[in-house]
Formats: sequence, C-alpha cells, structure tokens
Amino acid sequence: MAEIFLTREEVAQLTSRLRHAAQARVLRFMGVEHRIRPDGSLAVMRAHVEKMFCGEQSAASAKVKSLEPNWSAM
Repeated sequence: MAEIFLTREEVAQLTSRLRHAAQARVLRFMGVEHRIRPDGSLAVMRAHVEKMFCGEQSAASAKVKSLEPNWSAM
C-alpha cells in the first residue's frame, strides 16, 4: 500500500529546503496544500502532489484509453 503522505525526505526533495519553516514557504509559493504538525513537520498529501504535477490522473490511477475509433458513431 502506498503511503498517504510524502515522507520527510520527499518533502525536502520537493522543496529543496531542510528546515520546516522554509519548506512551508516553498510549498505555499508552489500552491501545494499542506498542514503543519504539532512538532513543526509538514504533512503533504501524496495524491495532491501527484495531481498537481501529473495532471488529473496520477500514474497509479491512469486508465488506458482506447485508440480505436468509435465505430458505432458512424
């Protein structure tokens, strides 16, 4: 099962920052929704980041579309 939240390492990689306050500033600038935990670390939903960077359908949930024409419409 995939993790619901990005790991601390993934947040650091996404933001190119190590401190939580700096990471929060970068995420706000990028428009990435996040929450600050009581310990100051950030909670970032993996699905939200995938949706922002991969489009409406993430790679994990992408459906294969048929390349065949709709013959019944002719």
